[in-house]
Amino acid sequence: MSELVETYRGTVYPWHCDHMGHMNVMWYVGKFDEGTWHFFSSLGLTPGWLRENKRGMVALDQRIAYQRELNAGDVVVVRTGLLEVRPKILRFAHQMFNAHSGELCAVTQLVGAHLDTEHRRTVALPEDVAARASERIVTMELPWGN
Repeated sequence: MSELVETYRGTVYPWHCDHMGHMNVMWYVGKFDEGTWHFFSSLGLTPGWLRENKRGMVALDQRIAYQRELNAGDVVVVRTGLLEVRPKILRFAHQMFNAHSGELCAVTQLVGAHLDTEHRRTVALPEDVAARASERIVTMELPWGN
C-alpha cells in the first residue's frame, strides 16, 4: 500500500475568487489538473513521452466535493493517490488542503484513459507505467463512496 504524494502547491490569488470572495470552482479544477499532470509524469507519462509516442490521456469522469472555502492568500497543497489501474484506465483522487490550517478543502476523483492520439482510440498503458502505477495504489475514503 502506498501513500498520497504531493503533486501541486500554490497560492490562491485575488483573481481566483468569485463575487463572494472565495476561490471559484474553475480554479479548483485548474489546480487539480496541474496535480494530475505532475502525477502522470511521475508514472512515466511525461509530456515529451506522450508527444513522441502520439499518446495522450483523456478524462472520462470527474467528481468533486467541496469541503471548505479557500480565500485570496491561502496556500494550497494537493496530494494524489491512485485508486485503480486497468489495462487502459487509471482511476485516481486528489485531496486539496489549506497548507496553513491543514484542513481538507476539496476532493476529486478522476477516471482517465490512455489514448492513441493518431487513431483517436484508447490503448493499453505501457507495461512499465502500469507496473509503476500498480505500486502506487492507495486506499482512500471518498465523500461519495469508493
